[in-house]
Amino acid sequence: MQSGGEKGARTMKRVGIVCDSTCDLGPDWLAEHDVVMVPLKVLFGEATYLDWIDLSPEDFYDKLESSPTLSKTSQPSPAEFSAVYETLASNGCEGIVSIHLSAQLSGTCESAHLAAATSRIPVVVIDTKLVSAAEALVVEAAIKARDAGGDLDTVTQACNRVVDSTRLLFALDTLEYLVKGGRAGKAQGLAASMLNIKPVLTFNSEGIIEPFKNMKGTKKAIQGIAEQVAKDSASQPVRLVLLHSLAPELLDEMKAALENAKARYILDGVCVVGAVIGTYAGRGAIGVAYHPEE
Repeated sequence: MQSGGEKGARTMKRVGIVCDSTCDLGPDWLAEHDVVMVPLKVLFGEATYLDWIDLSPEDFYDKLESSPTLSKTSQPSPAEFSAVYETLASNGCEGIVSIHLSAQLSGTCESAHLAAATSRIPVVVIDTKLVSAAEALVVEAAIKARDAGGDLDTVTQACNRVVDSTRLLFALDTLEYLVKGGRAGKAQGLAASMLNIKPVLTFNSEGIIEPFKNMKGTKKAIQGIAEQVAKDSASQPVRLVLLHSLAPELLDEMKAALENAKARYILDGVCVVGAVIGTYAGRGAIGVAYHPEE
C-alpha cells in the first residue's frame, strides 16, 4: 500500500490497519485512508473472482441473476494475510489491527488468527461479529484512533467499543440466497416470501443472523428500521451508515423514513453491498448500521 506523503508515512509506523473486502468500503477509499484490504473470493462454477477487485457490484448482481449455478464464497488463506502483515512490518508498522466479518459466517477470522500467530509484529484480530456497513464503522473507528496518534492498544480499544455498541438492521428482497447459501442462522425457519413478509434481520451478540421484527412488505420494513433508529437515538445521536444492494430507490425511502421518524443521526456514508455479502443478500437489500456518537 502506498502512503500519502509524510503524514501517511508517520501513520504507517504506528499501527497498520487491515480489513477484508466485506466492509464494502471499496479498495480506492481504503487505500486513500491507509487501510490494506484482503479480498474474499466469489466463485461461479470454475471461475474465481476477487471481491471488489475482479467484480464490481453492478457486474456481480447481473451475473448472480443470470448464472445457472449459485455463486459461492471463499475466505482468504492464512498465507495471504501473512504476506500483508509482513509488508506492513517491513514498512515500519509496530503493530496491526486486522478487522473482519463475523467468524460465524466465514473462516476469514480464523485465517487471520493463523497468520497473526507467525507475524513478527503484534497483530490483533477483531471479529466484528457483523458485516458490510457495520464492519465499515469499525474500520472507520480504527482509522480515527490511529490518525489521532493512538498506539495498538488504543486502536484496539476503539474498535472493540464500536463492535460492542453497533447495531445492524436490514431487510432483504428475498431470503432465497441467504437460505441456499447456508447463512440464515436463526432466521432459517422464516417462510416469509409466501406472505410478502419482509423480516427485519439483525446480528446477535455471537455474530449470528437472527430475526429482529417481521413486517408486511418492504415499506413497512423500512419504516420499522427507521423507528428503531429513532428510538435508539432519542437520548444521544448515532453515527450511521446506510447500506443497499443496488436499490437506490429504497435508499431514498430509508432516508425519508429516518426523517419522518425524527431519528437523530450523523450520516457517515453509504455502502453498496459487494459480491461476497451480495451472494447471500441478493439484489434489493436495504439497511442501516449505527452506534452512539462519542
